[in-house]
Amino acid sequence: MAEPLPWRDAWHVALYGPEGFYRAADGPAGHFATAAQGPLGEVLAEALGGLADREGAVHVVDVGAGRGELLTALRAARPDLGLTGVDVVERPGALPDDIAWLRSPGGAGLPGALTDLEDVLVVANEWLDVVPCTVARVEGGRLVALLVDPVTGAETPGPPLGADDAAWCAAHWPADDLPDGARVEVGLARDRAWDDLVGRVRRGTVVAADYGHTRGNRPPGGSLVAYRAGTLVDPVPDGGCDLTAHVAVDSLTADTVTTQADALRGLGVDAARPSVEDARTDPAGYLAALSRASAAASLLDPRGFGGFAWVARRVGAADWRT
Repeated sequence: MAEPLPWRDAWHVALYGPEGFYRAADGPAGHFATAAQGPLGEVLAEALGGLADREGAVHVVDVGAGRGELLTALRAARPDLGLTGVDVVERPGALPDDIAWLRSPGGAGLPGALTDLEDVLVVANEWLDVVPCTVARVEGGRLVALLVDPVTGAETPGPPLGADDAAWCAAHWPADDLPDGARVEVGLARDRAWDDLVGRVRRGTVVAADYGHTRGNRPPGGSLVAYRAGTLVDPVPDGGCDLTAHVAVDSLTADTVTTQADALRGLGVDAARPSVEDARTDPAGYLAALSRASAAASLLDPRGFGGFAWVARRVGAADWRT
């Protein structure tokens, strides 16, 4: 047993501390799949290149860039674009030399050098869900912060929420609507992280893509989960597993909120399979087209990546076009 900590603090150390999950050599790809990896990343990169063109961006910044998978795909698809990755690890050795890299402190923290961005498309793909936040539970009709043992994951009720967290819940996830025992992930830390990221841009478009919920479909038991080696496990903040919770996307300041499926379709992503006749006339081309169609279908699937919320903010002269 260890001294219980507020979930937000234990979560941060578990993911971003010196021995944190995201600093491990195998990176996130060793434990779970994201839309930025492999064939999916190639299709997503092409779509983001099209979005950059539509928004007048000449530079793409990937926040929460992992080991640079999406950036590498973007470089292959769009060698004309400036690219920058932001993550907690040192620059990945396999990253193409002309891609810039900034090291962040992790969680909601962003590097000081990430500032005054112009003519930019900033993409935060599956970033906000791993910005640690206060986890609370309804006890006797009021919300109290939950404490957690970082070794065992055992939880104990802590003090009432602080004023700022309580105000956020009153506005976006009120305890009046919830029975005793219901859980809440307080989105204030995510809102502030998002506003900080947008504030780094002088002119451009910022997009967050993440699993999310809105006031009408908040999860009554919360959504905090963990993954280890591709398997869903109990959330224990011991540094050995990913910890993630869905984002209250309707509390983020936005110009546009849509689904990833609708956004990508608007950028020309199509899951239509190639003609079987092509297998006879061009076997290699057929297999490549079939792989692309399969990747596109995964990105568009409303039960998975296609169900992501795409939250967009425009800054300066940027103009979000639907």
